[in-house]
Amino acid sequence: MVSSFKDKVVLITGPAGNLGSAVVKRFTAEGSSLVLLDHHEDRLNNLYTQLENSPDHLLISSIDLTDALKVSSAVSKAVDHFGRIDILVHTAGGFRMGEKVHKTTDKTWDVMMDLNVRTFLNISKAVVPYMLEKKSGKIISIGARNALSGKARMGSYSASKSAVLRLTESMAAELKSQGINVNCVLPGTIDTPENRKAMPDADTSKWVSPDSLAGIILFLTSDDARDINGAAIPVYGA
Repeated sequence: MVSSFKDKVVLITGPAGNLGSAVVKRFTAEGSSLVLLDHHEDRLNNLYTQLENSPDHLLISSIDLTDALKVSSAVSKAVDHFGRIDILVHTAGGFRMGEKVHKTTDKTWDVMMDLNVRTFLNISKAVVPYMLEKKSGKIISIGARNALSGKARMGSYSASKSAVLRLTESMAAELKSQGINVNCVLPGTIDTPENRKAMPDADTSKWVSPDSLAGIILFLTSDDARDINGAAIPVYGA
């Protein structure tokens, strides 16, 4: 890869999660300046102690990403500090098994839409105007294999991830003439401690490692991927 990330400001949501922390490590190794937004303050603090970046190149905020005003304020502070946002990687989100579709509760629906869709909308509304000023930027959203097809008791989750994908495609069409690339990654089962606990008999060798997924995200935010826009990249593992 010929691209350099040393002069890039990268905003990562959900950096304390399994995928988010892998993405953080990748960009840390590249020498990028990082803006990390997550609502898990304790896990953010633990992550901070593990990073090698100097404080001048790292900005951490513990916020509720479903709160549009707080997200806007955090992004504004980040731009005041670094001068711009070059890359947005939105790993924040969540998964819940739900009821059958005809028995779906408002709570199940709202939780999935808040965690997966509203957070993406909020961070996009806050970041994109600054990218438009620079006529440059890279945005990566995280969909899921289930964004393409529904499964039993996953109606709300599948619908929320499908919405993320459609929003990604729409933004790509809207922003491509402004030098901003927007793409979506569709992981299969990610190899996490939580998934191993939930599926103890599964063949984990066929799962996707967070580090592998982070590497694909790194490529999609590089100059080498400048001609990829509005794509849904399947990353299903073996």
